[in-house]
Amino acid sequence: MSQSDLFRTETASALPAPTRAAGLERLTAFTPAMGRAYAARRNEDLGPHDRSNVSGLSAHVRRRLLREDELASAALAAHGLQEADKFIQEVCWRTYWKGWLEMRPSVWADYQAGLARDLEALERDGALARRYQDAVAGRTGITCFDAWAGELTELGWLHNHARMWTASIWIYTLGLPWRLGADWFLRHLIDADPASNTLSWRWVCGLHTPGKTYLARAGNIARFTGGRFQPGPGELAREAPPLADDPGHPAPAPLQSGARPDPAAPVFLLITEDDLHPESWGVGALDIAGGAVLDAKEGLSPLPRGAAAQAFSASALEDARQRASDAFGCAFSTKTSIFDAKQAVLNTPARQIVTQRPCQGPARSALDAAAPDIRSAGLSLIELRRDWDRAFYPHAGKGFFKLKQAIPAVLRSLGLH
Repeated sequence: MSQSDLFRTETASALPAPTRAAGLERLTAFTPAMGRAYAARRNEDLGPHDRSNVSGLSAHVRRRLLREDELASAALAAHGLQEADKFIQEVCWRTYWKGWLEMRPSVWADYQAGLARDLEALERDGALARRYQDAVAGRTGITCFDAWAGELTELGWLHNHARMWTASIWIYTLGLPWRLGADWFLRHLIDADPASNTLSWRWVCGLHTPGKTYLARAGNIARFTGGRFQPGPGELAREAPPLADDPGHPAPAPLQSGARPDPAAPVFLLITEDDLHPESWGVGALDIAGGAVLDAKEGLSPLPRGAAAQAFSASALEDARQRASDAFGCAFSTKTSIFDAKQAVLNTPARQIVTQRPCQGPARSALDAAAPDIRSAGLSLIELRRDWDRAFYPHAGKGFFKLKQAIPAVLRSLGLH
């Protein structure tokens, strides 16, 4: 299956194209399956030829080409909370990861520092480098792992169960550093974000929930792949001892509330890949003097991004740029540097930059690094926060169970249930 085949909307098995319109089309088509059918079959990895049992919308939600509340509203309207419970929980998992990391940004910084050390070790250790290259090229001899490695690098997407199995085999069977695996995923998955990716890998190796690890088991793989893969005796690790290379969880920091722009002054909209739906930012009544889409490339990984992920990202950003230009009646440009975006602001009457607050990752790092320069230019940076995040993040301070318990009440507070 080629990348062009992967991003088609004609069939239920293909993932939707990287546009809001294609996402909405897939959302409508999949809504009837968000209830009991999803709960019964969501764990089955049917292979790259058939994704009909899952929505395939994770890359759209990651960038908010589709919003979480839109998915939840569709599921609730069609099935009610009880039957749509599993689907809504899956939507909320990404929210949980983002909220957890938002309160502990040092975990992302620690990951990046550890990754730098692991990449240095690859340069020094020839045997480790060979094992790493065999893994990412799908040459380990473990049939299921090698197939998933091919799906990841060629197509940029894996079923959630396959991601867990792949991460477990990487760590416990192949004995490779977990951060190198997390980096591999982050660079190639079209839906990867620093929060869900980093913290999911930490969960597999026992760092997120201390002592709780995930072991890929042959019987589980055979069952949920419909027998496509049947690892032989002794092919996979039998134990998954927790790793111990982590400084521990810092205490959660207070969440910053979103700011509000001055309604009497012109604004410049800055769109980042964390939120590509500016039409729902609530800024329609403001005087929009201009805008830009920030294609922040630095800070994700020292290694190059995969072709599928890069192509999806570029198309999604362009879709947002075109929609924003149409919605707000002014030209939006694409900038690869926050400093170029700042110069674009100075060419307009606006002296306030309005954006949705990005999570930890390239856009967050770019904004933080440029903040002094933005202020020195006489500009203010206004970071909004969506009601969904404002309502759910306070419940993400510990494990997912606490947030899961709060789902009904939070949905009611948002007017969704």
